[in-house]
Amino acid sequence: MRKFLLVVAALALVSLLATTSFAGDAATVNGWISDSKCGVKGAHEGAAECTKKCLDAGAKMVVVTDKDQKVLTVSNPEALKGHEGHHVAVTGKVEGDSIKVDSAKML
Repeated sequence: MRKFLLVVAALALVSLLATTSFAGDAATVNGWISDSKCGVKGAHEGAAECTKKCLDAGAKMVVVTDKDQKVLTVSNPEALKGHEGHHVAVTGKVEGDSIKVDSAKML
């Protein structure tokens, strides 16, 4: 019985460590929701209408980061629908110059 409990505890610990390592892939960046046409120029309060027009015309949705003004293309723009032109904290997986959004919170 003791060995069985030791094995179960070891498996639980391995499972917990595996789950924790995958959760580390998410990052949170603060920035403005803009479009690929305007980019950094559209990353300010009052640019929402222009951002919406450019997105409707085919531009891609981007996040312009506060920290270094990096432009990250949003791979799943439906996740940020309604946040066009807003200042937000975006949580997701950053890969190169793009981000797959898990969630967003208004700042």
